Amino acid sequence: MNKQFLVILGVLVVVLGGGALLVFEKAETAKPAVVAQLGQPLLKGLKASEVASISIREPKESLTLAKKDGRWTIAEKNGFAADLDRVTDLVVKAIELKAGQVEPIGEKDRPRLMLADKGEGAATAVTFKAADGKILAELLVGKKYFKKEPEGDASKTPGDGRFVMLPSDPKQVYTVSDPLRQATAATGQWISKEGLAIEKVKTLEVKPAEGNDGYRIERVTDGIDWKLDRAAAGQKLDVSRANAASYSLNKLEIEDLAAADADTGLDKPTVVTATTFDGLTYTLRIGKTDKDRTFVKAEVEGTPKREPGAAPKDEKPEAKEKREKAFADEVKALEERVAREKSLKDFVLVVSAKKLSDTLKKRADLLEQKKPEGKK
Repeated sequence: MNKQFLVILGVLVVVLGGGALLVFEKAETAKPAVVAQLGQPLLKGLKASEVASISIREPKESLTLAKKDGRWTIAEKNGFAADLDRVTDLVVKAIELKAGQVEPIGEKDRPRLMLADKGEGAATAVTFKAADGKILAELLVGKKYFKKEPEGDASKTPGDGRFVMLPSDPKQVYTVSDPLRQATAATGQWISKEGLAIEKVKTLEVKPAEGNDGYRIERVTDGIDWKLDRAAAGQKLDVSRANAASYSLNKLEIEDLAAADADTGLDKPTVVTATTFDGLTYTLRIGKTDKDRTFVKAEVEGTPKREPGAAPKDEKPEAKEKREKAFADEVKALEERVAREKSLKDFVLVVSAKKLSDTLKKRADLLEQKKPEGKK
């Protein structure tokens, strides 16, 4: 082997070795940067304290949640109160979202995962903004992710997660372990369900829109001493039914708000008037029932006045202080509740028809029923 051949061989070893090293280095850098993304927050830098509005845009409807005077409201419903717990839950879950899996995706594949910008297969877009309108974070929410194909209707199954994308990175799709049920623009899912709490009822009067089957009941104490006005001879009020008619109004939750074009039937309403021992008068105008839900307009008049209970004999100072504080808290909660209830007058509420069924009974249904005579 001559000297020249050895030199050529040496050069080849260096060239081939360097090429192999270059290929190895490229392979290492080409390893999906995806590996580093797994388990990392998707909406980096999003802080709950900075979020002042959230828009949720679906293909056919949209909804805007906005913080106003320290409370969350729904812009499309004239500032009606939003469910604070639900808003908080959405923000917290958005901050906690982590990439469970990352895959490349092309423009043509996006509709299949319901992650398209528009048209068929469009995504649900969720945008978080600061008080000055600056976008803090954006997320495109797509199809549900299932570890195992569900039985039955997949649209009614929560799912094990969701396919999502970041608008700033349209070439990658992520799977997250949260099904993100909050990513919806349906108003009924966001409104505050707190409705009316008509308690300590003193008088209750029902005037049907049609017919003469209304009634008026009253009592002199916050007990079961209900009386029926204009009771005919032989008629006796069923106290348990009178209690049910009154107590059904104690927790009248809101299911939704009526759409602007809804046929509410409030042009010819049944009118329910209740006065309370707290000095309040509630007037409910009740319209049509549609799919087990009833349209209601509510007005509250008066200033709440609640009297403290009698002090126990030989009450100790610390016990008195505790009792008085509890009463003060009770009065404050009552005043706040009534203020919120008075704000409902500008809206047509949708409530459960079943909840009002005991109150809207006919007069005859509140009477004690004669027991059939037994066979001789």
